[in-house]
Amino acid sequence: MMKDFKTAFFFLRFPVAISLASHGLVRLPKLAAFSEWMVSTMEKSMIPVFLIIPFSYLLPFAEAAIGILLLAGIRIKATLYAALTLTGILILGSCSIENWAAIEAQLLHSLYLFGVFWFYEKYKMKTGNL
Repeated sequence: MMKDFKTAFFFLRFPVAISLASHGLVRLPKLAAFSEWMVSTMEKSMIPVFLIIPFSYLLPFAEAAIGILLLAGIRIKATLYAALTLTGILILGSCSIENWAAIEAQLLHSLYLFGVFWFYEKYKMKTGNL
């Protein structure tokens, strides 16, 4: 039974882990261009540029790291908290420019991450560990 939980939990977190890791990894080779795009996209936002620029350089690394940690199953609870925090920050940025379509995708990621978290807590209680 425990093996089934481990397998199910891997495949539950697999899609969101791939999504996050891919978001970050595809941006890393073009980091400067991504940063410029984000700054231009956020120019109508009330968020100051001096915050957007460092965030735009940090975001791909955070996405890649969170996705890889989720995929590998390392420090799952902390990684899920980091992922949910990151999606919250992204939602704040999207709200500031009224990008409702992006918010829908970010909320979907948040809901999915919450489902992974719920399953993690349920699994942890049943087995006593991960």
